[in-house]
Order: sequence, then C-alpha cells, then structure tokens
Amino acid sequence: MITITDFQKVGVGLTGFGLFFVIFGILLYFDSVLLAFGNVLFLTGLAFIIGLKRTAHFFFQKHKLRGSTFFLGGVGLVLLRWPIIGMAVESYGFMLLFRSFFPVVFQYLGSFVNIPFLSKLFSSLSGSSSSMV
Repeated sequence: MITITDFQKVGVGLTGFGLFFVIFGILLYFDSVLLAFGNVLFLTGLAFIIGLKRTAHFFFQKHKLRGSTFFLGGVGLVLLRWPIIGMAVESYGFMLLFRSFFPVVFQYLGSFVNIPFLSKLFSSLSGSSSSMV
C-alpha cells in the first residue's frame, strides 16, 4: 500500500487549484493574473508532491531541457504579463516534456472507451495496432 504524506496531500490540493486557476484564466480571455497564479500554484504543488530534488531532476534532464526551457519560459512570459504568447510557448513546452507519455494516455483511453469510433481513434493516436497477426 502506498502511503501519502501530508506534504503530498497539500501538493495535490495546490496542483488542483493551479489547474483550476489556469483554466479559469483561459476562460476569462487570458487573464494574466489568474494564469500567473495558476502557474505558480501548479509548480509549487508539483514540488510538494514529488519533492524539490525530483522536480529539478525532471525538468533539467538533458533530453528534456528544450521542453523545460519552453515551459518555464512560457511561465516567465505569463508572469511578465504576456499571457497569450506565454501560454502558447508554455503549451509547446508541455507537449515536448510529456510527448513520451501521450501514447500511454491514448492507449488507456482507447481501452477504457468502448465506442467504436473513439477506440479506433485512440488506438491510432497511441500507435498500437489491434490486429491479431
């Protein structure tokens, strides 16, 4: 059984509120204050969940350095009140950071959803084939 510490529980809350503020900031036509607050809460929550050392190791691995640069640069642009450009740069960095994780998510969604069109779409996005041969 996995035990969750109090710091990790606080981290989950901070990350959740961070995502809420980012989504709310986007819905309110890229409100820079809400987006900046959401970014800070999200990064703080991530550090609380996995720890400072592991967070730094995740962002500064050699093969993830380009994605981290774009993601953290986008956060910086949002903090400097350039929300649209910052969110675009941040989104590109997010895609670079987590591109190896997306096929796993699509494969999971394809097995979870029994709607024929959606399961076929998710299986093609995950790169897996459903043939028996």
